Order: sequence, then C-alpha cells, then structure tokens
Amino acid sequence: MRAISRGGLALLVLATMGLSACDNTVVDLPATPTPTLTTETFTGTVTKNGAATHPFLVTASGTVTAALTALSPEDAVAGLSLGTWNGAACQVVLVNDNALQGNTITGTVAGVGTLCVRLADTGKLVGSTDYTITVTHP
Repeated sequence: MRAISRGGLALLVLATMGLSACDNTVVDLPATPTPTLTTETFTGTVTKNGAATHPFLVTASGTVTAALTALSPEDAVAGLSLGTWNGAACQVVLVNDNALQGNTITGTVAGVGTLCVRLADTGKLVGSTDYTITVTHP
C-alpha cells in the first residue's frame, strides 16, 4: 500500500469537501400566487360642477385599472381619477382631467386597502352627464 504525502492528503480533503458542497439538489420554491382579479362597474350622473366617488376594496397587491366605458353625451370631457379612500373622501393619486369615453387610468397598489374612483366636472361639462366606469383590481 502506498503512503499519501501531506500535500496529497490536503488535496484529497479539499476535493472531498468540494464534492460534498455540490450536491446538485433542486429546491422548488413556492410560486407567488396570482391574485384573483375583480371587476366592478359603477354608474351614475355627474352634473355641471359636480363629482361622483365610488370606493372599492382591494384584497391584494397588483394592478388597478379604471376605464371610463361610457359617457353620455359621448363627446363629454370629465376628470377621471383613482385614489385612496379615507372614509370620507377620495384622496386623488392619479388623475386625467381631460378623460373621454374609452380612456383608462392604471396604477399599482401595494396591498389590501380601500381605494376609490372619481368622475368630476373639470369645467367642461355643459349639463348632466351619465357615465359608466369599470374598475379591475386584485
């Protein structure tokens, strides 16, 4: 039997340690669940110099989209906004003051909370305007 020198022994130990560190184990990490999206439809009438606010509950983080799906008359221009609901008013975060039928606003919410969508006259309505807003959120 042949004796192993000190240098050879050290090399053998390092090689063994290196092999034990590389076990090629694959670990499946749990996937982040995709939140279920909810679509809510809000309708109403905004008068000249008026506004309408609709609060809604978000149950997870994700993307929130508000679409102004109908205005009557169709060529009306109003302010469409998304914000946070404080229990009494909509604190606007995103706004389009020149929204037309078909326009959308998209934002990201970090977690559970109550948001709001608001439609308001920005000085461009000539009379009462019927509307439909569709909000999609987690």
